[in-house]
Amino acid sequence: MSIRVELAKVLIQETEDHHVVVLREVEGGRDFPIVIGINEAAAIERRLMGEAPPRPQTHELLANVIEELGFRLERVEINDLRDHTFFARLHLSDGSRHVEIDSRPSDALALGAAGDVPIYVAEHVLDEVAGGQ
Repeated sequence: MSIRVELAKVLIQETEDHHVVVLREVEGGRDFPIVIGINEAAAIERRLMGEAPPRPQTHELLANVIEELGFRLERVEINDLRDHTFFARLHLSDGSRHVEIDSRPSDALALGAAGDVPIYVAEHVLDEVAGGQ
């Protein structure tokens, strides 16, 4: 089972190599951070602000490819946590077919940020990282 979460914060630390997104349970109080790289943090921030770069960056390129192939990103799911590493899946649909694609959570969140795509976290992952908050 998966639980709906929302992007609560994007923390860009200009003096660090790593940055953080915080995901918060929509119908509950639990939240947890995911460490991401600067490119993904910048892409998420840019897409949330509705800013389009003059030329497509990696996440815009992938979003364009998905759209041109007739698919739509229906949801992002953080589906596993192994050895302190999160795993995610992109859920795509063209109306008749459903396709799941392996993704880093930071890339999945960057893709979904512009389109108000729902984010889900597997219950066992949320229980492990957010516990009884």
